[in-house]
Amino acid sequence: MGGGTEAFPDLGRHCQNPDCNQLDFLPFKCDGCQKVFCVEHRSYKTHECPKSDHNSRKVVVCETCSMSIETTGRDGEDVKAMLEKHEKSGNCDPKKKKKPTCPVRRCKEILTFSNTSTCKTCQLKVCLKHRFLADHVCKKAAAAATVVEGKGRWNDRFLAAMASRNGKDCGSKSGHGSASTPSTPSSVKAY
Repeated sequence: MGGGTEAFPDLGRHCQNPDCNQLDFLPFKCDGCQKVFCVEHRSYKTHECPKSDHNSRKVVVCETCSMSIETTGRDGEDVKAMLEKHEKSGNCDPKKKKKPTCPVRRCKEILTFSNTSTCKTCQLKVCLKHRFLADHVCKKAAAAATVVEGKGRWNDRFLAAMASRNGKDCGSKSGHGSASTPSTPSSVKAY
């Protein structure tokens, strides 16, 4: 079942779908059944490939600890025997079944590798929705933000200090800068 044209008889292949047999100059070889198909019949579903799951990974989930056990390549083994072997291995712990959830009140988000954030202040693991200090009621941050020495909150003191500067030492070219600062060139050449 060659293909091509009179001038190039080895160019292209015919689609091996029995209903198609179209000559295709860029044919696709199925990695499951090893047959050649045109662009319309190249997927497993369209040519009804009998070996469509040859590359797929298969797993069984343990009901005791919710751990997944790979069964790919173990066609001869019984699933029940694999689960019994897992239970006897010592890796099966019923305490592992409960997935960690976000500790914020009324949040039921399950914490996974990709959606967990650890607070740098209180070391609490929370979901991404509650990663900011105000969202998870960070106790250490709340203590730091309380009134210190009767002068108000730390951010209020910062804003008051910035307002009292009146532009001094802020890099302005007006005469407000101190005389002790070293002279710097007003423009810099980029090469």
